[in-house]
Amino acid sequence: MGSMLVQVNGVRLGVKQRGEAGKSDLALVMLHGFTGSAAGWGHQLDAFATYGLRVIALDLLGHGQSDAPYDPQRYAIEHCQQDVLAVLQELGVSKDQAVLLGYSMGGRIALYTAFSGFFRALILESASPGLEDPAEREQRRFSDEALAASIELDGVQAFIERWEKLPLFTSQKSLPFECRQALRRQRLQNRATGLAQSLRGVGTGVQPSLYARLPTLHIPVLLIAGELDTKFTAIARQMAQVLPQSQLRIIPGAGHTVHLERPQEFVSLVGNFSLSMTHPS
Repeated sequence: MGSMLVQVNGVRLGVKQRGEAGKSDLALVMLHGFTGSAAGWGHQLDAFATYGLRVIALDLLGHGQSDAPYDPQRYAIEHCQQDVLAVLQELGVSKDQAVLLGYSMGGRIALYTAFSGFFRALILESASPGLEDPAEREQRRFSDEALAASIELDGVQAFIERWEKLPLFTSQKSLPFECRQALRRQRLQNRATGLAQSLRGVGTGVQPSLYARLPTLHIPVLLIAGELDTKFTAIARQMAQVLPQSQLRIIPGAGHTVHLERPQEFVSLVGNFSLSMTHPS
């Protein structure tokens, strides 16, 4: 089971799969971050399959192999939820058969999508439930728009060079050279339209705040953050306090991209948590 395009709701989404449908009673559904893609998970797709999981990694709209429509509204978080659920339906995954994992932007989308009641459990890596303060949200929408315009103006390569220099990714500098090169190659495969409209349609500035809804999410949630990423560690701690069934794991020596910076710990955490959902105690 490799790569395919799945047509849902008038768009084509790229999907990478590992493991066998029907072999496992549980699927791990993976949503990447902004500028990422399903391919960006690399060997981890195979690693999770060795846990006996069916692994389904999606290219979110505007990323990877997926379509990149011009209408920013098509990227809105409500549409993301509909698209994820439609892909799983196409692939024969039914309710309570999947654990949903999201990193960063994919984590925000995963959290929103988890309220659909479709998933058995949720894993959030370096993710936020959105901004509570309307003024802060408006300011973020403004800066996301400026960023989107700069991508369209300067192109993907110039943007990625700026993106990689953000303080959020400082700890990625300690990654092995080959790993950094692979990450850059994957990021550069994105298209300007897709990245710009994704920012406009599903950036943090336009996302509804989900803080107030967290106490109503009655499924197990694993929260993962890197200790060097103080902002998202604080957000994860806040979420852990209000989610009814949460486990919090702060990973020493890791920043925002835990799955790249501490890959073995990440695979083991996610794999074991997912397995524990196949045999609920």
